[in-house]
Amino acid sequence: MSFTYFLPGENNIKQKYSTESNSIVIIGANGSGKSKLGAWIEKQEPNEIHRIGGQRSLNFNKNISLKNYNEAFHYVFYGSDNINSKIVRWGNHETTTILNDFEYALAAFLALKHNDCDKFLKDCKEAEAKKAERPEIPCTVEDKLIAVWNSIFPHRNIVIDDSKFYALVDKNGNKEKYFATEMSDGERAVLYLIVQVLCIPDNKKLIIDEPELHLHGSIMNRLWKGLEQVRPDCLFIYITHDTDFAALHSQADKIWVKSYDGIAWQFEKLTDSELPEALLLEILGSRKPILFVEGEKNSLDTQLYTELYPQFHVIACGSCTQVVVRTKVFQKTKNLHGIDVYGIIDRDYRNENEIDSYKKYNIFTIKVAEVENLFLVEELIKIVARHEIKNENEIFEKIKGYILNERLKKQIDSQICQSVVADIKYRLQVADISSKNESKAKDSLNCAIESLNYDLIKSTHEEKFQAICKSENYADILKFFNEKGLANSIGKYFGRRNDDYCPLVLRMLQSGKHPEIAEALTKYLPPEIA
Repeated sequence: MSFTYFLPGENNIKQKYSTESNSIVIIGANGSGKSKLGAWIEKQEPNEIHRIGGQRSLNFNKNISLKNYNEAFHYVFYGSDNINSKIVRWGNHETTTILNDFEYALAAFLALKHNDCDKFLKDCKEAEAKKAERPEIPCTVEDKLIAVWNSIFPHRNIVIDDSKFYALVDKNGNKEKYFATEMSDGERAVLYLIVQVLCIPDNKKLIIDEPELHLHGSIMNRLWKGLEQVRPDCLFIYITHDTDFAALHSQADKIWVKSYDGIAWQFEKLTDSELPEALLLEILGSRKPILFVEGEKNSLDTQLYTELYPQFHVIACGSCTQVVVRTKVFQKTKNLHGIDVYGIIDRDYRNENEIDSYKKYNIFTIKVAEVENLFLVEELIKIVARHEIKNENEIFEKIKGYILNERLKKQIDSQICQSVVADIKYRLQVADISSKNESKAKDSLNCAIESLNYDLIKSTHEEKFQAICKSENYADILKFFNEKGLANSIGKYFGRRNDDYCPLVLRMLQSGKHPEIAEALTKYLPPEIA
C-alpha cells in the first residue's frame, strides 16, 4: 500500500511525496520548528489529517456522555460540529493549544463499538432470514483496543461497561477493578492515544506530536507498533526529538528539521534508513567529535571519561551493546555529517581477536577489565596517597595485597567460569551462519561447535588466572579481574569512607590542579582515541 503526503518546497509551495511505509518520523531539536511543520502539513489536507498535539489533557469524567459517531467524531476531528474548519479546535495557537478532547474520543469509540454490535446483529438476522450460515464474529474496535492494551499492560486488563471504562488488576489472586479516571498518567496516556487512533475513519493520516509524552520507552515502542498494526490503512506521521524512537522506526521516512525562521523551514529528507550523527549532535547542541561510552549519564565512569576526553562530546549509552550499535550506525552515515565518532568499551572478558574486530568500526577497548579499574591503577593510587599525605608505596602494597588475596583469589573460580562463558559466546557469535546458504550455515555451525572443547577452554583460562596470582603482576590483575564495586572498597586505606575514594579522584581531576592524573591514566586508554 502506498501513502502520499506533502512537504513545503520553495516559497512553501507544497510538494507531493509518496512512501510504501505507513510511518514517517519528523525529528529535530527543540525549537527547530518541527511542530509548526506538522501544523503546515495538516493545513494542506485538513479533512484527511488528524493531528494529535503535544499539549493534551488526560482528564475525563467517569460517565461518558453517549453520542452518535458522527457528532463525537466531529468534535474530535474539528473541535466542534463545524466540519468545514479546525479553527475552533486549534484557535490562534495551532501548536500550543491544550487539547481537551479525551471524552469526545471515548464517546466516538463507544459509538463505534455500538455500531460494530448493531452491524453484526443485522448481518446475523439477514443470514437467518436467508437460512444462510451465520457470519464469523468480526474483529471489532473493542477487540483492537483490548489487543493493543494487553500488549502493553498484560497484567492489567481494560474493561468497558456501558459508558464506563475500568482497569482490572490481579492482586493476590483477587481481581480488583478501578475507574479509568484513577489510572496512572502512563495508563491514561495509552488509553487516550489508542482511542484517538481507533476512532478515526479509514484511510486517514495521523500526525502525532511528541509520541513519547507520559510514556516509558518500552511502553511507547509497544504502543505505536501495536497501533500501526491495527490501523494499516492509516499513515502515521510522528513529530519527535527522541532519537531512540526515530531509530526504532527503521523503515520509516525520516525528515530532519534543521531550523525554521518564521517563514520557511530548512529540512532534509533522509534517504538512509539509519539515523545520522549530525542529527544527534543538533539535538544535543554540540559540534564536537562524539565519544559513546558505557554507563549512565552523570555516573562516575561517564564523569571520568568526560574529564579524560575534554575534546569530545561524551554520550553515555548504558550498555556495551548500545555503544557498539550507536557507533556502527553513525559511522555508516558519516557521509551525511562528516564528524568523527568513536566508541569506548570495557575489556571485560574479551580476547584479542574480539577486541581487534571492533576497531574497524572505531570502537576501542580500555586496557583494564572495566572502567572502574582505572580508579585502581598503581599510578593513580600513588598520586592520591601523596595528596592525602600518605606513604605511597605502603598504601599501594596494602591495596595490591587486598585486591589479590581478599578479592581475586577468593573469586577465582567465578572469574574463570565467566571468562570461559565469554569465550564460548564469542566463538558462537563469529560463526558465519547465513540464512541464504544452508550448506555454509551448517558447516560454519559445525566448525564452531567442534571448537567448543569445554575442558580445553577452561584449562586455558584457568592457567591464565593461576599465572596472574602466582606472578602477582598488578597490571595483569586489573586487566583481567572483573568485579563491579571494587574501586569503592579501598577508601579505608586513605583514612576515608570506602565510597568517597572515586569522588575524591574526580574532584582532584575536575579541579585542574592535578594534570598528572590524566597523564597516569593515558597509558590504559586506547591510543587511537585522541
